[in-house]
Amino acid sequence: MADGIAVTRPAVPNYGIDNDRLLARDSLVDALRRRIDGRYAVDEFGGDPHLQDFLLAPVVGRIPLHVEGGDRLPRIGPALLVANRGPGFVEPFVLSGAVQRETRRRLRIVGMPNPPLLGTLTHKLGGVGRRAGDVAAVLRAGHLAAAPLAMSFSPTGVGEAPRALIAATLGFPLIPVAVKAGGPAGLPVRPWVVSVGALLAPPDGTEPGDPLAAAELSEAVRAAIAEMLA
Repeated sequence: MADGIAVTRPAVPNYGIDNDRLLARDSLVDALRRRIDGRYAVDEFGGDPHLQDFLLAPVVGRIPLHVEGGDRLPRIGPALLVANRGPGFVEPFVLSGAVQRETRRRLRIVGMPNPPLLGTLTHKLGGVGRRAGDVAAVLRAGHLAAAPLAMSFSPTGVGEAPRALIAATLGFPLIPVAVKAGGPAGLPVRPWVVSVGALLAPPDGTEPGDPLAAAELSEAVRAAIAEMLA
């Protein structure tokens, strides 16, 4: 405070690992200094919030898209989003852009490529392994995670749901999401459309790993996505 007048200082980006929300971005110079000095955090899943907010968020934030049912995406707490995926890996980035726009949260993508040398980078940018236990741990930590259906080459087709992941994460919110291309072969002729379905839950008292409940939810999430894509 100077001469009785409160001095308001600009917010300083704080890239701790206890928050999954997008934070203020450093300038290019400050970001490079932070990287060189090692002043950034990496969480227990290999995620690098500073790198995600500085490098990935601006890219997915520019994807032209329209979100339907965005109010169904949780603003806090964990959830497993299950979405369709065509050949390639465009849909996860579109979904990440939709989550960022609606909730200002980061999204952990399940099953991103993990090639030698580049695998560390995909984890830094929010990728998560395919193992059911890893995904359950991410949800227990309070993150949003997105898992794909099996790949489909048809724009309105849906593959099989990830039953093992659904079984391991019973009890966490499960949300079906349909991602529709904005043009032929995903070309940005028109905005992508991301439709968020209603939350699905197993019967009360269901224990994690229950195979019958997982099978029923897998079929339910697949049917919900198929209906939104039709």
